[in-house]
Amino acid sequence: MRWYRSSETAERGFCQHCGSSLFWREFGDEHVSIGAGTLDPPTGLRTARHIFVRDKSDYYEIEDGPEQAPQA
Repeated sequence: MRWYRSSETAERGFCQHCGSSLFWREFGDEHVSIGAGTLDPPTGLRTARHIFVRDKSDYYEIEDGPEQAPQA
């Protein structure tokens, strides 16, 4: 695994062999966010809310019920 500084505030962890994005974390935060697509099913996960919906493209329709936040 390798970490890459992807912005002024965060870095991303990825597989050094295949390049898959696995994690991300904000600088100074003790929490690491894990990409849900990296987990083997059954995960038991459910969508809590959709973020950055203001920036979604016109071909997305989000109609599954959870809150839709314009930003994070």
